[in-house]
Amino acid sequence: MAKKKAPAKKAESYIAKAPIRRLMKKEGADLVAADALDKLISFLEGAAADATKEAIKICKADKRKRVTAADIRNATR
Repeated sequence: MAKKKAPAKKAESYIAKAPIRRLMKKEGADLVAADALDKLISFLEGAAADATKEAIKICKADKRKRVTAADIRNATR
């Protein structure tokens, strides 16, 4: 008898679904599809990663280790 394969694991997500779903509902979405929620979370994580990378470049240029709110603000402009 063949072994059953374990279900494929989804990519690790750092942002929880429930708060994003509540935000979407607060903005007027009555029903939120799971794939729409996953797509928005993926976009937000990508945007956060890009902003962080740019902020780290700013810190390194200033010869600092700590990323500050000002660094994130400057990175997202």
